[in-house]
Amino acid sequence: MLGLAAGVIVGLLLNQFPEHKTWFIDNLLQPAGDLFIRLMKMIVVPLVFACMVVGIAGAGSTRALGRVGIKTLVYFFTVTSIAIVFGLIVGNVFQPGAGADFSSTLQTPVTGLAATGEAQNLGRTLVNIVPDNIVLAMSQGKLLSVLFFAILFGCALSMLPEQQKAPLIAVIQAISDTMFKVTHLVMHYSPIGIFGLIGVTVASFGLSALLPLAKLIGITYVAVLLFAFCVLGLVARIAGIRFFRLIKAIRSELILAYSSAASATVMPQLIEKMERYGAPRPITSMVIPLGYSFNLDGASLFAGLGTLFIAQAYGIDLSLSDQAMLVLIMVLTSKGAAGVPGFMFIILTATLTAAGLPVEGVAIIAGVYRLMDMPVTALNVLGNALAPLVIARWEGQLKAPESEPAQAPAAQTFKA
Repeated sequence: MLGLAAGVIVGLLLNQFPEHKTWFIDNLLQPAGDLFIRLMKMIVVPLVFACMVVGIAGAGSTRALGRVGIKTLVYFFTVTSIAIVFGLIVGNVFQPGAGADFSSTLQTPVTGLAATGEAQNLGRTLVNIVPDNIVLAMSQGKLLSVLFFAILFGCALSMLPEQQKAPLIAVIQAISDTMFKVTHLVMHYSPIGIFGLIGVTVASFGLSALLPLAKLIGITYVAVLLFAFCVLGLVARIAGIRFFRLIKAIRSELILAYSSAASATVMPQLIEKMERYGAPRPITSMVIPLGYSFNLDGASLFAGLGTLFIAQAYGIDLSLSDQAMLVLIMVLTSKGAAGVPGFMFIILTATLTAAGLPVEGVAIIAGVYRLMDMPVTALNVLGNALAPLVIARWEGQLKAPESEPAQAPAAQTFKA
């Protein structure tokens, strides 16, 4: 936010003194911003590859994962896909980036999703996902091809005997942990990068460039509330779970997650409370930690909304087929990056890179993302609290909460 404020001030000064603008942008602001974009692009491929392989191979074989694990993953992918679509719907309805037109700040104009030079249809698009040279695909940043290979590699690795796969999983886990550290170092530079890119934007368009960001913040809060009560509330109702009672039970965790914008800090309390709420310990201890990588409802929602905002802000018109492709991209890129400092920027960068959209938009959002990260994190926690209860109900193992009022004799009998 300091980088954002400094960038706005410098941008306004350059906007008032245009005779100095070109030199400052070309020699200071633009290079500072471009360096941040290059650093973000640099870490995406190795980080996403390592996270995806470890996430799949580390979970073990399908047989070891068991029926509950398979149901959990099906539920996670379904709900997060709905969250992405929900974010895109809200973005299409409210148009947060409409009227911004930052396209003139791009060094290379972008008019749509990345094209392959061939006629675009579903069959050709699916064929193009499969790389004929994975090293070349990695060097060119073809993220969908990298994800495809990572999924295939992770599944094959999980099928090996334990003594053979364990050393390689340990190596890839070490690569993943190392990339987390690299990402942490890159995020230390982010205020300077945000300063440069926001400075260029405000110098070019004036203070009006910040109005779409204010609109995005407001729309994010509306979208989070609508998804929580309409989608998660409906899921809870179908599963026979009292949604408002659940919110009351985890209100302390929701407040902590909202105020700190960090959901990992409440994981132990969440596991304990959901066990008291009626989900068996084997289910809560598996579903909730797994949910921190695969069931980030708030992050998935914002991935859809933020990507559409960036496309609108740069004047890129996305058709329904383009947005359907974005859903596929985000379903994959939003998995496995949790726990990385600034992981939402990794998800957005990976999505924009795979789709061929302007990665510069990440820095535009980054300056004010903390204000949106708070409700997004709270929604992540709410979704991960609901998940073990839904899975327990699906398995027929959901018990009455320990805090059930004494005047409900049936609950007392069920508890016993």
